Amino acid sequence: MNLFNFDLRQILLTIPAILVGFSFHEYAHAQVAVWLGDNTPKYQNRLTLNPTAHLEPMGFISLLLLGFGWAKPVQIDPNNFENPKRDDILVSLAGPVMNFLMAIVFMIIMKLSTYLPDSILMSSIYPTIWQVLSYTVFINIVLMVFNLIPIPPLDGSHVLFGILNLKDTEFYYQLQSKGTLILLALIIFDVIEKIMTPPILFIYNNLLRIFFGF
Repeated sequence: MNLFNFDLRQILLTIPAILVGFSFHEYAHAQVAVWLGDNTPKYQNRLTLNPTAHLEPMGFISLLLLGFGWAKPVQIDPNNFENPKRDDILVSLAGPVMNFLMAIVFMIIMKLSTYLPDSILMSSIYPTIWQVLSYTVFINIVLMVFNLIPIPPLDGSHVLFGILNLKDTEFYYQLQSKGTLILLALIIFDVIEKIMTPPILFIYNNLLRIFFGF
């Protein structure tokens, strides 16, 4: 996904947004899994908001430089769930839902920042603060939409195939074995960007309209 054409300054300003987006996304998976009876993420020290527990170095660098990337997936054992089908769906949804909530939270912070004293609003640092906040909103929306694509290993595949009761089929196993290559091909040929851009802009622009009237 090549939604950004960042220079070095923009890349640096994006780092906090990526750390927030990845950390809260993976923490949400881990926390919901534990709530539903699977302590695997807890044993693997994933029940934390510390970015170092969730970052995958190559995925982080790739997102910074190429506009697409990945975090370290939270491992779960569905056999520990009371209702494996339902609970796997809930754990999968937790990450994207958390990203959406974080987008709202940082949009609220953006709104509140407009009430800062004039001395700050008129300072040279305020546009930088605004950029960091807006990048955090935008990247959380990107992560939400991207992870809802129904191609393994993304969360959307667990949700869709779980709802359709197809996770134990040969088709899903075949798709799962080739999912990463399919995603890579779709990214290289800009198919993912074309799919994702409309919903991302729709959500981002509507949040701006709700909070700022434009």
